[in-house]
Amino acid sequence: MMVNVKLKPIALAVAGVLAATSAYAADAIKADKVDVVSTTPMPGIGLSINKVPANIQLVNGDEFKKQQSVTIADYMNNNLQGVSVVDTQNNPFQPDVTFRGFTASPLLGTPQGMSVYVDGVRVNESFGDAVNWDLIPMNAIANMSLIPGTNPLFGLNTLGGAISVQTKSGRTHQGGAAELSAGSWGRKTGSAEIGGVSKDGSVDYFFSANAFSEDGWRQASPTDVRQFFGKVGWQNETTKIDLSYTNANNDMIGNGLVQRELMQTLGRSTIHTKPDQTRNTLSFLNLSASHWFNDDVMFSGNAYYRNSKRKTLNGDVNDGYTGDDTNLAAYQSDCLANTGGDADEWCSGAINRSSTKQQSYGLNGQLTFNQALAGKSNQFVIGASYDISKIKFNQSEQLGSINASRGIDPLYDAEITTNLHGKTKTWSLFGTNTLSLNDYWHVTGSARYNHVKVDNVDQINAPGQSYTLLPSDPNYLASDETLTGNHTFSRINPALGLNFTPTKDLTVYGSYNEGNRAPTSMELGCANQYAPCKLPNAMAGDPPLKQVVARTFEGGLRGNLTEDIRWSAAVYRTENSNDIQFITTPSTINNMGYFDNVGKTRRVGIDTSLAGKLGQFGWNVGYSYVDATYQNDLSLANEVNSTAYTDGGGNDVINVRKGDRLANIPAHQLKVRLTYAVTPDWTVGSNITAFSDRYMRGNENNSHVANTPGFYEGNGKVAGYAIVNLDTRYNIGNGWSVFGKAINVFDTEYNNGGLMGETMFTSNGSFDANGNPSGFFSPGAPRAGWVGVRYEFLAPKAQ
Repeated sequence: MMVNVKLKPIALAVAGVLAATSAYAADAIKADKVDVVSTTPMPGIGLSINKVPANIQLVNGDEFKKQQSVTIADYMNNNLQGVSVVDTQNNPFQPDVTFRGFTASPLLGTPQGMSVYVDGVRVNESFGDAVNWDLIPMNAIANMSLIPGTNPLFGLNTLGGAISVQTKSGRTHQGGAAELSAGSWGRKTGSAEIGGVSKDGSVDYFFSANAFSEDGWRQASPTDVRQFFGKVGWQNETTKIDLSYTNANNDMIGNGLVQRELMQTLGRSTIHTKPDQTRNTLSFLNLSASHWFNDDVMFSGNAYYRNSKRKTLNGDVNDGYTGDDTNLAAYQSDCLANTGGDADEWCSGAINRSSTKQQSYGLNGQLTFNQALAGKSNQFVIGASYDISKIKFNQSEQLGSINASRGIDPLYDAEITTNLHGKTKTWSLFGTNTLSLNDYWHVTGSARYNHVKVDNVDQINAPGQSYTLLPSDPNYLASDETLTGNHTFSRINPALGLNFTPTKDLTVYGSYNEGNRAPTSMELGCANQYAPCKLPNAMAGDPPLKQVVARTFEGGLRGNLTEDIRWSAAVYRTENSNDIQFITTPSTINNMGYFDNVGKTRRVGIDTSLAGKLGQFGWNVGYSYVDATYQNDLSLANEVNSTAYTDGGGNDVINVRKGDRLANIPAHQLKVRLTYAVTPDWTVGSNITAFSDRYMRGNENNSHVANTPGFYEGNGKVAGYAIVNLDTRYNIGNGWSVFGKAINVFDTEYNNGGLMGETMFTSNGSFDANGNPSGFFSPGAPRAGWVGVRYEFLAPKAQ
């Protein structure tokens, strides 16, 4: 007989995380509360977190509101263990997020190592596995979980972790709210949401909208973001169906890295070249359903359609420029005079445009059996998924001349250089079983089979000779650079975990997991070292790449010291085989290069946290350490590192040795979240984050020596830093509240990423045809603040 069947679909169909607390919501911690988490991306009956062999970090959606986080990436960087950010594009909606040394980034060309799910649908873009944080509306999030390690149940690309987001519904979030804020950099935001249930209780609804606009703190870097989310649901005593729709239309300019000399002379708000614009649009439909066959058997699944479009416009220095004139008028004259094939050598600038259209659709389903096995508590989940992605990518180059403001004056018509159509088909079978041997020991076994087929069709060049000749050979054909190719990847990934729970206040666990990442259409289309491409705007060649395989060991403890104090500690080791990285080619000034398998890399580290509450005071302290290293020797093209030398083939290279650290990953990080309730209606909070130094790209051998004549003068590192943010909220009454937030309150000048490369500009911004080694940095935002007002109201209760 079913018990409380009417409530079961309501509670479980929202799935993901059914927790009222997060690792950083110290003011809500109670020792006798049992958090229940979904062990797969889709809704399920869920397991007590005490039986899950992983250090999962849970976040309640209210925490985003309290800290006024711009994106979930912003919140994770300030709060969650093991997470750091590199502002490669220097736009608040486009950060590169690194967790345990693995990256989720919107930037094409960044090797992706994390999967991201929204309501059970994987939202990594099929072209490059990129993650667009601007397409996830913050006020639609009910909760989020950060799952560490190589969990095979979360499918492809889960090398270092997975993010699972669950959205709000009218049943879980009844009532409405409207909010306005304004402040530094001309930022203006507005949002609204409303949810409720019909009088008969069968239908629920939730709608939200967001608008964000700012001028940006750096020059020529405005951003406009518009998001909408809607969900309508129906349920009876055993079945629940939800139909959701997400729409976004965003225009973002992030002018990226800037060379050190320009920042020193012209200020940290200066830019390198302009513009660097990204326009993202999204239409995302998701039909999800859950059905209880009886008290212990549940089906859940979804069918989705996702249509995303991405357009970029980048003003760049032209890599092919070989002129040596010394004034702007001469640049333009030379560019116009040398028509035909010579124009590329005499035009100092180029406007690169790209368009990526991606249509994805698929089906996902699973059955959960919460039935005893041989008289022992047991949960078994089995499921399957099928996904198809269709891609249309094209890019063009328009030659021109660099002007005095480091923008590009186009002097020729745009020329299409790449036109690629791709299709990716992925199907998977998965299963997981958790058996409680007794009240203290719990064993989990899981496996997933992934099968991926990637087909690329070059719309310009027909297939050629499969790269049998070098470009220097007179018999080399242009058709050798075709993007056409068919590739298939498959693998079974296992996992095994063991939990020991001697008391309700202590859990000890250990696990082993495997996962894989198949090369994407973009990586397969930019894998020829003899035909390097410019990212994110060009591709050339597709020799085969091997899929990445990750293997993770993790062990840890967590528990409650008292009713109000919670702690955790985890140690892990992840090793990648056939890791894929973007290899920069010599003399690069615009990120030219190609993708290649670089052998083994390893991440070893620890994550710790202590959270609690004492009266009106709440705190959370988290410390993480990661040692991310290469695990075999290799040579990388490089002209700016002081250890560079010319190899037998005439190429300038550096030798990377086993044990050298990966670039742009800080070894140490400390995060502190403090809250204090001054009165029942007035709270103040602070985030303190500190990161150690990190090696720059270009210093992958960790051996660059500063002040070596003819090479980059810096030490090849990005210095460590510490940042303090403040937030406050006051409830006026009758649903009204006011709030404020200040970031970087001590106005610390810091950078969170770096690249050693070559610049074509002098310290005052003048074009220098000769080019010189330099360091390029991702400058952190200066002190800024915003204030706002919010109105909330409760919905009438259903009868």
